[in-house]
Amino acid sequence: MKKLLVAFAAVAAFSAHAETIKVAASPVPHAEILEFVKPALAKEGVDLQVKVFTDYVQPNVQVAEKRLDANFFQHQPYLDEFNKAKGTHLVSVGSVHLEPLGAYSSKHKTLADLPDGANVVIPNDATNGGRALLLLAKNGLITLKDPTNILSTIKDITENPKNLKFRELEAATLPRVLTQVDLALINTNYALEAKLDPSKDALVIEGSDSPYVNILVTREDNKDSDAVKKLVAALHTPEVKKFIEEKYKGAIKPAF
Repeated sequence: MKKLLVAFAAVAAFSAHAETIKVAASPVPHAEILEFVKPALAKEGVDLQVKVFTDYVQPNVQVAEKRLDANFFQHQPYLDEFNKAKGTHLVSVGSVHLEPLGAYSSKHKTLADLPDGANVVIPNDATNGGRALLLLAKNGLITLKDPTNILSTIKDITENPKNLKFRELEAATLPRVLTQVDLALINTNYALEAKLDPSKDALVIEGSDSPYVNILVTREDNKDSDAVKKLVAALHTPEVKKFIEEKYKGAIKPAF
């Protein structure tokens, strides 16, 4: 009984002094990485609560509206575009990992096998859509007006020798239509959720020179809080680097 009381007292003491930080995250790998650092943060007096989202909009909306403290799902080009479009002032507080975007097909083994008029689906948000087009241009399928413009759109295609037919869909839905199209450009987090192995299944994939490093994001008024600083520190440990390397086997790469 005495031991039980001591345990209850310890829990009560922790609850009384713990800082709570609520973080939105995509299921894979973001939420998994956050769950990994949760015990270390608890020792630092931080109660990390992970809220899982499957879209790329609500995590930013809810942080901006102060319903959540931070989010972990996006890269800087996406954040820049979101802030510009929505008038928000969210900021990055740390880089964590890189998820290369890849081109997948359940019908063809190489890009050269794509038939004339092949159906291609890309993400419908500005940055990931542009990113998909840049990857296709880099691999010779299309030519873009400006091959360095990360916000390129289908209208910027100047040459399309295979007469590829493009459709833009929400990034999360792309793995679900993979069997219905010739080629799908899929973000690695959604590829992993769909049990695809980016290092084996992608016909082509971004290299390590990609600017799309995934970041921890919060509001300007929250970036210097103790809980946020402790979370950033926890995400930048050798243990996290090892966890990413061993769990994702090169499909996701540490960026610190």
